[in-house]
Amino acid sequence: MSEETHSLASAASDAARPAIHEDDVIYQNGKIAARVIGAEVRPDNREVRFAELNSSDDLMLPEECEFQKYRLMIQRIEYASRLDKTAPEKGRVLRGVVAEVLGYTEQ
Repeated sequence: MSEETHSLASAASDAARPAIHEDDVIYQNGKIAARVIGAEVRPDNREVRFAELNSSDDLMLPEECEFQKYRLMIQRIEYASRLDKTAPEKGRVLRGVVAEVLGYTEQ
């Protein structure tokens, strides 16, 4: 790959990535895909566990996503609800989510 091609590819990926990543958000294709409550990173098992993901209507499963510095693939969901009647503003709610760590995001 030529230096110019590499620079263009880097610029394109930088443009898709938001300037500031929020720590309690899952991103997909450079956009917010879900809000996170209760994340637990388990580096020994190469997984991240989430107590809850909400506002997750835009989260495409199964597709790669990003959380903090990790590239993830969601593997298991214990509970899913299109609408939490006690908190309808949360949109689609996923609980007991386990994601495999595929690698790290490029900084």
